[in-house]
Amino acid sequence: MSEVGARAGSFRVLLTVQVTPGMEADFERVWTEGSKEVTAQAANLGHTLARSAKPGEESVYYVVSDWTDQESFLTFERSPEHVAHREKLHPYRTGGSLAMMCLVEVAG
Repeated sequence: MSEVGARAGSFRVLLTVQVTPGMEADFERVWTEGSKEVTAQAANLGHTLARSAKPGEESVYYVVSDWTDQESFLTFERSPEHVAHREKLHPYRTGGSLAMMCLVEVAG
C-alpha cells in the first residue's frame, strides 16, 4: 500500500490471518475480489495484503487498511457487503487477530 493516503490522525487496521496450508492461492484470489468493496469506500485511504516472509509462516497474511476515522471503519465492518466478503474468506482461515490503531506520525 502506498502511504499517500495515510496521515497522522488516520485510523489503521492490521489484521493477521492464518490460512490453511495449501489454500494460500485461493485465499489471495478471494481476498482480491473482495478488496474492491473496501477501496470503493470514500473513507478508505488504502488497503493491502502481504504474506509473512518469516520461514515457517508461509500461510500467515497481514491485511493493512487505513481509514479517515474509526467510526467509518466500524460502519463498513458491520455492513452487509463486508460481512458477506468475510464469510467467503472463512473457509480458508484457521485463525487470526485484529489490531486497531490511530496513526501518530507518517514519515516521508
